[in-house]
Amino acid sequence: MVTSAPQSTSGTSKTESLVLWFEDVGIADVPLVGGKNASLGEMIQQLSAKGVTVPTGFATTAYAYRYFVKQAGLESKLRKLFSDLDVENLKNLRDRGKQARALVLNTPFPKELEVAIATAYFKLCERYGADTEFCERFDPEYRQACKEYSYDTDVAVRSSATAEDLPDASFAGQQETYLNVHGAKSVLEACHRCFASIFTDRAISYRTIKGFDHFEVALSVGVQKMVRSDLASSGVMFSIDTETGFKDAALITAAYGLGENVVQGAVNPDEYFVFKPTLKQGFRPILEKRLGSKEIKMVYDVGGGKLTKNVPVAEPERLKFAITDDEVLTLAKWAAIIEDHYSEVRGQYTPMDIEWAKDGQTGEMFIVQARPETVQSQKSGNVLKHYRLQGSSEIRVTGRAVGEAIGQGLARVIRDVQQIDEFEPGDVLITNKTDPDWEPIMKKASAIVTNQGGRTCHAAIIAREMGIPAIVGCGNATGVLKTGEEVTVSCSEGEEGKVYAGLVPFEIEETVLDNLPSTQTKILMNVGNPEEAFGLSAIPCDGVGLARFEFIIANHIKAHPLALLHFDELEDAAVKREIAALTAEYEDKSQFFVDKLAYGIGTIAAAFYPKPVVVRMSDFKSNEYANLLGGRQFEPYEENPMIGWRGASRYYDPNYAPAYGLECKALKRVRDDMGLTNVIPMIPFCRTPEEGRKVLAEMEKYGLKRGENGLEVYVMCEIPSNVILADEYSKVFDGFSIGSNDLTQLTLGLDRDSGLVAHIFDERNEGVKTMVRMVIERAKANNRKIGICGQAPSDYPEFARFLVEQGIDSISLNPDSVLKTILDIAEFESGRS
Repeated sequence: MVTSAPQSTSGTSKTESLVLWFEDVGIADVPLVGGKNASLGEMIQQLSAKGVTVPTGFATTAYAYRYFVKQAGLESKLRKLFSDLDVENLKNLRDRGKQARALVLNTPFPKELEVAIATAYFKLCERYGADTEFCERFDPEYRQACKEYSYDTDVAVRSSATAEDLPDASFAGQQETYLNVHGAKSVLEACHRCFASIFTDRAISYRTIKGFDHFEVALSVGVQKMVRSDLASSGVMFSIDTETGFKDAALITAAYGLGENVVQGAVNPDEYFVFKPTLKQGFRPILEKRLGSKEIKMVYDVGGGKLTKNVPVAEPERLKFAITDDEVLTLAKWAAIIEDHYSEVRGQYTPMDIEWAKDGQTGEMFIVQARPETVQSQKSGNVLKHYRLQGSSEIRVTGRAVGEAIGQGLARVIRDVQQIDEFEPGDVLITNKTDPDWEPIMKKASAIVTNQGGRTCHAAIIAREMGIPAIVGCGNATGVLKTGEEVTVSCSEGEEGKVYAGLVPFEIEETVLDNLPSTQTKILMNVGNPEEAFGLSAIPCDGVGLARFEFIIANHIKAHPLALLHFDELEDAAVKREIAALTAEYEDKSQFFVDKLAYGIGTIAAAFYPKPVVVRMSDFKSNEYANLLGGRQFEPYEENPMIGWRGASRYYDPNYAPAYGLECKALKRVRDDMGLTNVIPMIPFCRTPEEGRKVLAEMEKYGLKRGENGLEVYVMCEIPSNVILADEYSKVFDGFSIGSNDLTQLTLGLDRDSGLVAHIFDERNEGVKTMVRMVIERAKANNRKIGICGQAPSDYPEFARFLVEQGIDSISLNPDSVLKTILDIAEFESGRS
């Protein structure tokens, strides 16, 4: 594949050139060649030495476009045509757009422009071809050269407007792109159609909305050597989390074939998250991998007049990831390099939206487009907005949530873009997928729901830019939902978006984060769901005081670890089939447990890096473990599981130790492979110091040795023996975290799950407070860290103040209690000083 182009030989200045090679332009040349082409040139010039590979090509210039318009006298005709343009009137918009495009297409290119484009194409070509018919159109001298040097290599022909890819306006997909174009004649025809596409309905509407003058914007066309991703894979990546604005994670999507299907949302792609800070340190921090359905792929067409076509993907390929972990990491490194470069050039943080492709002939990876991300980068970091449902109803469909908002209205099912004039402002748009032709109505929607697409598809990008909640990849939303029914679209509950029947009440809570006071006592957060971690990291805090393995196991793994370790021995055929489906991509079923647990822990650790993240090892009771898939075969029946076989006593027991080993493997991967050494494991329900030593010995078997690689291990303080023997526990562990729920239960001798004695349960009881007071005193005497992660300080401000009085090091709170507790404790500390 060509990765460099012939140097310019023309003495013409840049501003008066009809064609410029990518190597000759950079980011300062957006007015000359548009954002897309300027960016390609910038990367070739500046980032090739850093390993970023970009296919070469050339661009027609803004001067060429304006020369064409002027020579043909088009501007006066177009101005007259647009004199009564009304983009809110879809019939008017369609009529004006159709006439404007016809004017451009029916006007031939000036000969000088045709020659410039054809000559550049010939220089780009790698192999000879036959295009002599085209050559006959030129002067004899040029015709002879054309015959001798006519090639027909495959190229992509892409529009690049001079007002696109700006930090506050993407213009994504507004003009046309043509793939697998061969021969000078076809290249010229594609360039002509690109020129006409500056007046697509969607481009006219978008420019009007964004306040751009139609006649100040010029169009450049990029002609770029095709990457044969039709034989491999391609996708889109962002150097920022598109939903929360979390800056340290790169999101990569991948599907088979040419990238248009991913961009347009025609496929549900694979998704990968990579943590950039430790990636730059040489680690392999893949935080998440999600397998997409990838049902079709776009490939080159042969004959029939078409350039590309979609074909089905065989099921064995659909069940595999489209790219390898090494390729994921390479792309993430490039995303970080590109982001760092553009941030430096622009003098401010600039997250990037990047398209990539893998060549199936050579195995090489390429960047084919890069533009500034235009949504999260424009948001204010000073206001935290949280949407919260205040009720519930039947869940009609689910899919991937885009944004974190809630919208509601009447469902409007539209299957074809020709029907968009049926759409009413405030409706919820329900469709198969969207492309830029849908944009005139998307801005009027209260929410958008699509059957197809992933988080980087067209519907997702535009919904974010317009601040509209969207759920993509629902599968059959157009079949389930009916026009006219009231629905609520919720993207506020994590990565799974839900469409509820009816108009469910909700509230919007806004918090201004300016001038929050600091506290001497560390304020940490309890984080259970990894899917919420990136969003929660925006709340000011000093780290995570409790991340529970149980949430990840119950919601992401769903199967009992011993059932995965002993998959072939499972007795229940139905359970075995369910686990087989859950772990279809894994031959070693236990590796599924390790991967999913590592992804969950790693995501939470990355969200708050480098602040400490305390993760509690599994603390299911036997009855809870039994409810996991396959669990009943491996769990005993206990009369009182609450004080039975749980926590530390499981970890060294031969009947469970191999399962605990899987937890240790996941933890080691997070710390050693991902580089997230801010993770601190915590041992729950450790009844004696000797149990603690046995647990540490088990961990050492898997390479987790206390003191090595900065590893600290904490113990939960939730049993009276933890308080009474605090001096001994201090010899085994590096710190304590008070679990006020269990400590209250066992101090007062009651079952916290029993409604009969619930009125007695109160963490503010003097006996419980005495226990808390004692353990804080002993931990400090032994120079051990001491915090609390139980419910009490979230529920009772007076209990939080009591903890501060005792000199506790940290208080970990539920997310909705953090800000108010910071203010309360800051005031309390100020009053004591």
